[in-house]
Amino acid sequence: MRRLRACLGAAAAVGLTAAGTTALMAGHASGATSALGNRWYAAAPYLMPLDNDPPDPAAIMDATGLKAFQLAFILAPNGGGCSPTWGGTAAVSSDTAVQSVIDTIRGKGGDVSVSIGGYGGTKLGQVCSDAAATAAAYQQVITKYGLHAIDFDLEEPEYENTAAIKNEIGAAKILQQNNPGLYVSVTTAGTADGTGWFGKQMLLEAKSQGFTPNNFSIMPFDGGFNGAASQTSALTNFNSILQSTFGWDQATAYAHEGFSGMNGRSDSGEIFTQADFQTVLDYATSHNMDRFTFWSLNRDRQCSPPDNGGRTSGTCSSVAQNSWDFAKYSVKFAGATPPTSPPTPTPTPTPTSCKGAWSSSAVYTAGDEVSYNKHNWKAKWWTQNEAPAATDWGPWQDEGAC
Repeated sequence: MRRLRACLGAAAAVGLTAAGTTALMAGHASGATSALGNRWYAAAPYLMPLDNDPPDPAAIMDATGLKAFQLAFILAPNGGGCSPTWGGTAAVSSDTAVQSVIDTIRGKGGDVSVSIGGYGGTKLGQVCSDAAATAAAYQQVITKYGLHAIDFDLEEPEYENTAAIKNEIGAAKILQQNNPGLYVSVTTAGTADGTGWFGKQMLLEAKSQGFTPNNFSIMPFDGGFNGAASQTSALTNFNSILQSTFGWDQATAYAHEGFSGMNGRSDSGEIFTQADFQTVLDYATSHNMDRFTFWSLNRDRQCSPPDNGGRTSGTCSSVAQNSWDFAKYSVKFAGATPPTSPPTPTPTPTPTSCKGAWSSSAVYTAGDEVSYNKHNWKAKWWTQNEAPAATDWGPWQDEGAC
């Protein structure tokens, strides 16, 4: 749910190293957009543009003020090879569908980051020959879409593969060097202790290669979490891991730390409400953390019919909400104020026509209807010469104004 082969040769990789910046600038020119501030890329929620009933990003932007989207996921081809695809099936080189989504977002003054990896599928770091070849594959994505930001989502099963993680971290370092100003986030699994053994090994690999991204983000869900308190505790523990691994002080570690949550019901049945998101947002901002994001915008809407948290869906949150409630927390993290939704106008009721006027001399039986003092009334039983009045024990039932 969270993350629902011929490699380029060494010569091509060397060419990338020499010409990466030129390629990026050409891509930026075709992208027809200026970079947003890093805070927006740090706040970009995940969006699957081709799966899980993709919502209209323009509608989300209008409703929330959101400007940045984290598009997911770039994988190796299902049939093998070291070339980038969307979800293992749609080649980036021939893509027009995702490009159209990006054009829509940029046309409204926004921008995108692209996420690579995720849960499931074959990752490029697993099949490309080395870090240079892995970077060359990702450079195709950066150049085609004119990217200013990229996310390395390193989790199962890839982060259990030492060689694959070495390729991914090495590729991230190359891309960072060859594309000045590129915002790079690294996202991995969260545990109550911060992150698990494989996450810690990934951090050690980054340290050994001398690579520092804009942030390392953990996903504190699907691991026995219970609301915001357990998530902020994990973030505190992860901060200590960053300090001990890289020799940073607490403030520096927070400045390189990120949160990636799951809105509503998680895969393992945990529930994270809007109140939980507000608590974690307050923690993130008060500690000057670098990133606050969530999985996903495809899920940022109420299920129909509402299921009260009984199932996990890729297309709705399984909690009571208005559409795009959770996106507004990303907007707040970016430093913007979500627009206030105009109140729903109360419809003017259609006047009810009045029944025949009550008569003191007439005999009425149960069910007969009359009008009296601009209200309609229904007889509860036989009555005569008893004027309609709003009393529980009287013979008349008030049916409202007419």
